[in-house]
Amino acid sequence: MAQVKSGEKAKVHYTGTLEDGTVFDSSREREPLEFEVGAGQLIEGFDQAVDGMTVGETKNVKIPAEKAYGPHRPDLVIEVDKTQFPEGLNPEVGQQLQTQDNQGQPLIVSVAAIDDDKVTLDANHPLAGKDLNFEIELVEVA
Repeated sequence: MAQVKSGEKAKVHYTGTLEDGTVFDSSREREPLEFEVGAGQLIEGFDQAVDGMTVGETKNVKIPAEKAYGPHRPDLVIEVDKTQFPEGLNPEVGQQLQTQDNQGQPLIVSVAAIDDDKVTLDANHPLAGKDLNFEIELVEVA
């Protein structure tokens, strides 16, 4: 059986769940995910879990937040005056918006809360601060 090593391309099927069992992503209904093992293309814990697997092997791994999307950072949560939003834009809790960071790069934020005159925006990844569980099946070493 072929064993995947760092620097090789791997094709995997996976299902990602949160601690409560909620599925947040899965490749089972689409093509397998292809990536270069050890190249830093995926979250660190997932990349490390696949390294050394053999074709046909399935494993379950728990990836702590630190090796996934990192901790939830309070400094990435800001309050903005409603007057800062373009006319006609009525933000809703859970809505994702695109803005720019201080260097002019695109930044996706989520509307976390709304009160009478302020909107709370969160630029953390939606999975930041969460431990993630994955069932990973190595389908092919390419």
